Amino acid sequence: MRALEIARKLAQLNETEKACQAYTLVLHESDGTDLAAELEAALYILRFGGGDDYKVSYTVFCGLYNQGFCKEDILQVMDGAFYAPNVKLIQTRYRKNCALLKKYPYIFREDFLRFEDLPIRFYPYDDNSYTPYYPAEERFGDYINFRETVIKHYFFKDLENPILAKDIYSQYELEYLRDNVRRSEDVARENHIYLHYSSWAEFCAYLTCLNMKPLLEEKKIVFLFEEEIAKYPIDFKERYNIDYSQMSVKPLAIRDVTRMIWHTQLSSHNGGDLFNEVFDAHPNLIAMPSIMIDNIQETIQKVREGLEACDSLEEALYSFSQWEAPQLVEELYHNRARTDKDILVALYLFRKEYTGFLDTSSRVVPPLFFQPHFAHIIYSLKVDEKNRAVLYSEDADILRTLPIFTGFKYIKTFTPMRRFTTSHGGTVRFMDYMAEKANRRKGKDDLTTTVTDAVSERVLNRGFMVDRQDRIYRDSVVVRFEDGKLNPKATFTALAAFLDIPYTESMTYCSDMNERDPHPETKGFDPAPVYKTYDDYINDNERIFIEYFLRDAYRYYGYDFQYYDGGPMSEERVKELIKGFDTIDSYIRKTWKVVFADIRVTHNGESVENELEESIQIQMLEHYMQEVYTTRVNIVNILMDKLRFVGKNGQPLRMMPLLKPDPALLEQPLYH
Repeated sequence: MRALEIARKLAQLNETEKACQAYTLVLHESDGTDLAAELEAALYILRFGGGDDYKVSYTVFCGLYNQGFCKEDILQVMDGAFYAPNVKLIQTRYRKNCALLKKYPYIFREDFLRFEDLPIRFYPYDDNSYTPYYPAEERFGDYINFRETVIKHYFFKDLENPILAKDIYSQYELEYLRDNVRRSEDVARENHIYLHYSSWAEFCAYLTCLNMKPLLEEKKIVFLFEEEIAKYPIDFKERYNIDYSQMSVKPLAIRDVTRMIWHTQLSSHNGGDLFNEVFDAHPNLIAMPSIMIDNIQETIQKVREGLEACDSLEEALYSFSQWEAPQLVEELYHNRARTDKDILVALYLFRKEYTGFLDTSSRVVPPLFFQPHFAHIIYSLKVDEKNRAVLYSEDADILRTLPIFTGFKYIKTFTPMRRFTTSHGGTVRFMDYMAEKANRRKGKDDLTTTVTDAVSERVLNRGFMVDRQDRIYRDSVVVRFEDGKLNPKATFTALAAFLDIPYTESMTYCSDMNERDPHPETKGFDPAPVYKTYDDYINDNERIFIEYFLRDAYRYYGYDFQYYDGGPMSEERVKELIKGFDTIDSYIRKTWKVVFADIRVTHNGESVENELEESIQIQMLEHYMQEVYTTRVNIVNILMDKLRFVGKNGQPLRMMPLLKPDPALLEQPLYH
């Protein structure tokens, strides 16, 4: 192995940094036939590597051990490098958790195992992640991130009875339950969280990694082990003499709301309204239709300034009397540390026409259903110094740091997607309609509204590709518009499970403020929009271009090609396709012709000529269209060789997972 020889030579020369790079290459090139070389590489990197290089060695050690190679030696290395330096911390955490649980009223066992007798040993990988080792089986398991920001279980499917969850060992999910299940005292009925664990010994082992203290403070949780499941649910009146039914339901507070369901906008005409209408009037959602992102930011700022200008609660109540929600105004006024997230929640809650359908005595706190809308989403494309295709959208990137997002502890994200050529045709139709409407009404000093190069924008708009380490995309799925139309029950049952909300009767029809089928054009679940072709707004050359440059997305998301034959594509053929973009070019020309016709020549601020000669207008229009063509060719030059992308921070972008409709509930074959 050439890389191994180079690594050894560099190691002999004490070129440790370069040797580590060479040994890393050895591991990348390994085909699993030379395990000794892998062990040599991992040991060297562990000793001389820097930063997170140890993680490479850690992973290799676990893999080699599970293959039965040098098990005794590797376990000794793992113990010395990863377990022994952290064992005191792990032991201390275990003792503290056991002490807290022994004092806790709603756990019925106290026979905690000695630390030495625990059936699982956890080897730290980083601050939040561990790899379990099972001594009895002599194997390492898959590493676990106890704070991974993903809700993997469908906790809130059935709200008729108290929440029962089984074998939950994620710190993030446990805190999610604590934060989103309301106290029994607040809903005037028994509403504890019942955590059932199938193995007492395994539960004890996991106490070496979990932090029980924040989970126990409100005494919301009841722990059940093995056969104790028979106790579910406990009659608190009989057993503890606590009668919750004698208490009053407490109104929902702004800061009770900790989770957001983010309905993202991939592009225009992707069927977003269908999803808004399905989630309308849901008894466990704080939901409104889409809101322009600029408008919501402006409104939040006005509310903040309005509250800060009030010198008393009475003045605040008067200033915001139109809300008809004195409780919300009072809560915001007294909370001097109010955040944009707090104001956003209040702006939703006071809209009784949308929140009047909430189940005020629900067992769980409703999430905020939020669809911030952009007028237009544009992605830029460039090649970086490593010859990688870099995708970036200023509009989409705004959301990452907005306080209205960062203020929510839990975010579930779903993105409606429609067949790209269909969505494109609908977009061009809408652009043309809006341009004609605006240009008919525009005044002397108003700018002309134009149609942009929607084909190029379409192939660059890869909002379905995300950095999975980005918090707002960690827990996300794509949902196909066609599935929602053709198999609504199967699709929305699966989507409700992903979002962790009940699938309710309100999701079986489309509505706005509970008025059914509010948009005659889309007609609820009528599948007609699935089969629209928009032939007046897109031609076959444009369709082939879109399908070819989005071919990876077509395959990943289950769309068959309708125009591209699936074969190889040359640059010459692509350029011929571009020359045939007659449809989109006609709409671009129509609006830009108005732009150049409106140009006036001035001198020292005074008009000296009413308008440019028609021949000059034609030259300017042709020059602009040539620029459009050049931009398209530049895009082709970058995309012909690669459909692998990174974000502006250099991190790889990957496909957002596809939500799969419940196969047992399919009414029609899946759309392709």
